[in-house]
Amino acid sequence: MFKFTGGIRINQKNEFYYINERIRVAKVRLLSNTGENLGVMDTREALKKAKEVELDLVLLAPNIDPPVAKIMDFAKFLYTERKKKSQSKAKAKKSELKEFRFGPTIGTGDLSTRIDRSKEFVQDGNRVKITVIMKGREGMFPEVALERLKKFEEGLKEVAKPEGAPRRMGNQLSVVFVGK
Repeated sequence: MFKFTGGIRINQKNEFYYINERIRVAKVRLLSNTGENLGVMDTREALKKAKEVELDLVLLAPNIDPPVAKIMDFAKFLYTERKKKSQSKAKAKKSELKEFRFGPTIGTGDLSTRIDRSKEFVQDGNRVKITVIMKGREGMFPEVALERLKKFEEGLKEVAKPEGAPRRMGNQLSVVFVGK
């Protein structure tokens, strides 16, 4: 599945780098360890410069012409890359699923309160699941529960849309709303 072509593989997502003697191109555009552009030169000459300062020559952009290589400490580079990824994961807000459960005979005031609260959740980036629970003989009239879900949908139509059609599972009717 993954074709290893002489680079060093970093993780399972096929990220790999060519370093030092594994670089198989004739010429590279060389960047020093301070970021200074040293120009286009022979790969062997670039490797000698990296060895002089006791650092690695890492091919950063192999698909452009000429490829870009940089003199750097490869272990430190990998450490900072992992650190950046973990920080970006920590900053990314994960969407939560908030749920409201009520019966088909809920009052209009209570329903409007739940609609207002749902708007806040959707605007915060969360998904909202509305579940209407039918007890006893209420289950014989699912159209009443559907009517409550339609009112909920009308109340949220400016900030959210239903993820799918309402689903019935036993004595429950539910739908999930996501932000537009």
